[in-house]
Amino acid sequence: MNHPAELQVFSFLQKAMSGEATMTEEVANQVASDVKSALDKQFNSGPRDEFKLRMSNIGRPTCQLWFEKNDPEDKIPLPPHFLMNMILGDIVEAVFKGLLRAAGAEFKDNDTVTLKLPDGQEINGEYDMEMDGKIDDVKSASPWSYQNKFDSFESLQKGDGFGYIPQLVGYSKAAGKEVGGWWVVNKGNGEFKYVSASDVDSEKVLQDIQETVNYIEKDKPFKRCFEPVPETYYKKQSGNLVLNSACKFCSYKHKCWETLQTLPSRVSKSSNPPEVDYVFIGDSNG
Repeated sequence: MNHPAELQVFSFLQKAMSGEATMTEEVANQVASDVKSALDKQFNSGPRDEFKLRMSNIGRPTCQLWFEKNDPEDKIPLPPHFLMNMILGDIVEAVFKGLLRAAGAEFKDNDTVTLKLPDGQEINGEYDMEMDGKIDDVKSASPWSYQNKFDSFESLQKGDGFGYIPQLVGYSKAAGKEVGGWWVVNKGNGEFKYVSASDVDSEKVLQDIQETVNYIEKDKPFKRCFEPVPETYYKKQSGNLVLNSACKFCSYKHKCWETLQTLPSRVSKSSNPPEVDYVFIGDSNG
């Protein structure tokens, strides 16, 4: 375990399962209040498509942010279950904070902050919690992300397409606190862990944030951040080019790559092949 509070929550859950511990009405009411606030935020905060730079998106690829600002009409519509996924994430956060409280872990709850950048811009956001003088975020993750992306700070750094690292560093700098880490809950089975960001180069991340803000605010020409990659099957190249994994969830991937075709895998032998984003299909796959 990477944080003392992990053991506290683990011990509390063990005792609760054997009838040796309970959750107080005060803590349960706080969880209910947090869930109610989350529902109000998700359903009563107005349109979701109004673009502005904020802490939650400042670490995303600049090509995606460019489209968000300059070409929003070509955005792939979010599916209805996106809202359900956001609500589930809010519920996980509320319940996990309740477990921390019930286990006796001390922390300060979420707060809004403003990051003031060297060039004068300001970025607003709301962090999840402060524990031991450090800013932490609570994340609900798919089983794959829990095992792979959130395996360690280093693994997250290699594929941080959602900008979790700049988001956390921005919160910490704005709050005048140290960078903490992420409390990650596996949506598949309820496992949880703490992933520390103590190895982060905060100054480099803040410099990247400044560069992103300048790029977007000054309306610089569009520039792709990623290139397609060769498709491989059993380590052999098929002759096809597929979308970079960093672009998989981008709402503008079809606008960015006009030749993009989402098709069943051209190389899989499965009777139910997975769908693949093809940028180019070679002659051998015709």
